[in-house]
Amino acid sequence: MSSLLVPAFARSAASAKHVKKASSPAATGSYAAFLAGVRREAIQQGLSASMLDEALALTTQPNAKVLKADRHQPEFTLTWAQYKDRVITDKKISDGQNAVAQRTALLNQISQAYGVDRGAIAGIWGLESAYGTRMGTYHVVDSLATLAFDGRRSSFFRAELFKALHILNNGDITPSGMLGSYAGAMGQPQFMPSAYERYAASFPAGGRRDIWNNEADVFASIANYLAKCHWQAGEPWGEQVQVPDTLEQSQIGRAAVHPVSYWAGLGVRPLLGGGFSRPGLEGAVIRPDGAGGEAYMVYHNFNVIRRYNPSDFYALGVGLLGSAIV
Repeated sequence: MSSLLVPAFARSAASAKHVKKASSPAATGSYAAFLAGVRREAIQQGLSASMLDEALALTTQPNAKVLKADRHQPEFTLTWAQYKDRVITDKKISDGQNAVAQRTALLNQISQAYGVDRGAIAGIWGLESAYGTRMGTYHVVDSLATLAFDGRRSSFFRAELFKALHILNNGDITPSGMLGSYAGAMGQPQFMPSAYERYAASFPAGGRRDIWNNEADVFASIANYLAKCHWQAGEPWGEQVQVPDTLEQSQIGRAAVHPVSYWAGLGVRPLLGGGFSRPGLEGAVIRPDGAGGEAYMVYHNFNVIRRYNPSDFYALGVGLLGSAIV
């Protein structure tokens, strides 16, 4: 894994790897001209002129802090053991237990409504925004406009900028209230605007979707994301296992899916002892740090968590943190 977490925009509905490189707008005109072009195109799409004026007033020049963060993403490599030590701390677990204890009824209600385990909801909430306490202080329009103008990935960020403007036009949040990360990931679940359009939900249904301030909407949006990615109710995400020395690294990995009984026949056992409680399930064995490192049996729902952020480390972190919390 090349960094602590896969960048938030990696879980956008429009994956950046499919976006063609564009020439830098910065090389062809001023930022004011760029914003004028955005405004003109948005007006042609039927967006409110007054909303656009309010939103674009938040970004008068490229944000140097956004560009610095984009240019200086961590290049160091973490092992799974190092990542786990950083992400699943005693404080993170105790903070999560306290947060969940205060919201048990709401989480149970949403978990039942969407058929998604509340541990997965809590784990994602914890990793993404430290249970709603750290969701970013950047104005999303400013961040996205800066990155769209910059040109390194301008097509991707320009598309996200227009989606953000459509969200504002719908009245779900005010321009000044639309806060997030330097890369435009928004609110407590850290949704990119494209993910917000596809997965954000209000709870109860039918209201304005507020993933910044309304915890019912935050939990429902995370649950809706997982449900639409085919979460299987009542099934585990995975569990830590011990593997025999005879099992080669080449025999395992997410793609090597077999019935649990197959793995048991090869000597794979739950770490806590005994037999597997769900021998009829199919799963894969992963060992992120290779021979000698921790091993996990992962099931279908592990891959659903990876749809939120395509990283084995992240999905393991969510699963383990959520299990420890609930």
